[in-house]
Amino acid sequence: MKKRLIGLTIAECELYAEEIGEKKYRGRQLYKWIYAKKAASFAAMTDLAATVRDKLNETAELGHLQVAEIDGRSASGSVKYLFRLPDGRHIESVYIPDDSRKTLCISSQVGCALNCQFCATARLGLQRHLSVGEIVGQVLTIMQLGEEISNIVFMGMGEPFANYENVIRAAQLLSDDNGMAIGARRIVISTCGLVDKIIRYADEGHKFRLAISLNSPFQEQRVQLMPVSRKWDVDTLCEAVKYYAKKSRKVPTIEYVLIAGVNDSREHAAALKKIVRSMPCKVNLIPYNTTGALFARPSTQQIETFVRWLLPLKAGLSVRWSKGDDAAAACGQLAGKKQERME
Repeated sequence: MKKRLIGLTIAECELYAEEIGEKKYRGRQLYKWIYAKKAASFAAMTDLAATVRDKLNETAELGHLQVAEIDGRSASGSVKYLFRLPDGRHIESVYIPDDSRKTLCISSQVGCALNCQFCATARLGLQRHLSVGEIVGQVLTIMQLGEEISNIVFMGMGEPFANYENVIRAAQLLSDDNGMAIGARRIVISTCGLVDKIIRYADEGHKFRLAISLNSPFQEQRVQLMPVSRKWDVDTLCEAVKYYAKKSRKVPTIEYVLIAGVNDSREHAAALKKIVRSMPCKVNLIPYNTTGALFARPSTQQIETFVRWLLPLKAGLSVRWSKGDDAAAACGQLAGKKQERME
């Protein structure tokens, strides 16, 4: 089996170069071609001798992902990519451009085990973690297709902190100045509330931004919407967020998916306001992307009313007006349809 190179660190590229009988510096050249120059093939690596390229062709492959389907560019400019992995499974990435940034939302797992009731990915269950190469490969493959990417959000299929080591390694590769050089502050890792990993993340001092999906300020309801809250209740989660903010001296984002008739009442706004008053954070309201008949997106009027109920708010407040709902941009939808067609 050939070695897949996307996902290797610079030290691992150096080691691989030595394994095929070359000097270490060849590994550094290889690393730069993969990540900085985004080479599409070994043939494009023109400062490597032909004999070196022959060795690469014999023993390795770059490991770009296979694009199985593209959900065409929506009216907002968003594009959803469905990738087929070597084992036949599928994952998704969503490209979301606007005037100031070109954001790619990437996946960290095939499916997810956490069973959040409003999430399309939950219907797939957890099939497996993605490797570092499969995570980074989403970005490199889409760049190969000509898209410019300035920001990365780990908010696609899967719970990033459930695949902690691979996600952190991937984020480090994405932000490496010798490679892809996407600034650490332009990379956001989201979690539904794995408290032990939030504490670990804070202790390790990572520079990437952190987002926490809250979605209800009420423990009983959050358990129903997000079963992970049985293990770590709302109070415990909030204490972990405070710990992270104090330890890292960074302001985390509290994400709140706004669902019609579920968590968009005045009482919810008041309770959310009380929670964020006690911690340094920003609040990002995300009107729900409809994925089925169970939940619905609030009307524009209701979203604006909820915002008014929150104000004045000590924390920064933004509304992520969806740029992808017309392209079925809730992650898991396209992969779920693909799985249904295969069954």
